[in-house]
Amino acid sequence: MELLANPVFWTALLANLLAQTLKLFIYYFLEGRLQWERFLETGGMPSSHSATVSALAVAVGIREGFDSSVFAVATVFALIVMYDATGIRRAAGMHAKLLNELVEDLQDLLNKGPRPEPLKVLLGHTYLEVAVGALLGAAFAWGVSRFW
Repeated sequence: MELLANPVFWTALLANLLAQTLKLFIYYFLEGRLQWERFLETGGMPSSHSATVSALAVAVGIREGFDSSVFAVATVFALIVMYDATGIRRAAGMHAKLLNELVEDLQDLLNKGPRPEPLKVLLGHTYLEVAVGALLGAAFAWGVSRFW
C-alpha cells in the first residue's frame, strides 16, 4: 500500500482531523458543552473540507512544485470544493432550516401525528468558515513539510 506511505495523503487526512477536532473545542467554548457529534458533522467552523483540500494542494505544491500540472489539478479541485461548500451545500442547509420551521408550524397547526425527523441544517459553510479552513489546511501543510 504505497498510499499509506504517501506524505501528501497523510497531510490532507491529518488536516481534516485537525479541523474536525478544532470544531469540538470551538463549539465547546461557544456553547459550554462538548458535542461529540460535531466531530462527524459537515459544516461549521472551521471548514474541514477546505482544510483538507487546501492542505492537499499545498502539500502537492511543496512536493511536486508550484508550477506542476498536478498542483494545478489539486488547486482547481480545492477551489471547486470550497465553492461548493459556500454555494450549493450552504443553500441546501438554509432550505433544510426553512423546511424544519415549516414542518414545526404545520405540526403545531395539526397538533397530532408523529413528529417528522428534522432535516440536517448544518450542511454548508460561510465564506469565513471556508477561508479559515483553507488557511488552516495551508498552514498545516507547510508545517508538516518542515518535519516530514
